[in-house]
Amino acid sequence: MEQRRANFEAYRAGLSDLPGLRFMPEPAWSRSTRWLNCLTVNPEQSAVSCEKLRLALAAENIEARPVWKPLHLQPLFHGRAVYGGRVSQSIFDNGLCLPSGSNLRQDDLERIIGIIRKVAGHAS
Repeated sequence: MEQRRANFEAYRAGLSDLPGLRFMPEPAWSRSTRWLNCLTVNPEQSAVSCEKLRLALAAENIEARPVWKPLHLQPLFHGRAVYGGRVSQSIFDNGLCLPSGSNLRQDDLERIIGIIRKVAGHAS
């Protein structure tokens, strides 16, 4: 858990100054395992989309994935009543899961951060 929290801190430190990129906050009353590190991209504030980031990472043999599809968009629930759904739809449309494994090394994290910064137009 500590390594995954360290991964999150590396991502947060390396990317938090980029416009439109946000990480899930940790409520003061909890301690997240940071098992999965995801970010959201606000398309009105950022020069990049989640898909563009995902494809740039994939071109460098780094797997990143969209966040899970909300239940109301799953085929099993097609045509069913939906109550709410706007928040989960927005996260699905604008969210990206970054590599989060506890075996990531510092140079792996720096490489991932560097690619994201380059694609977002803010190379360090």
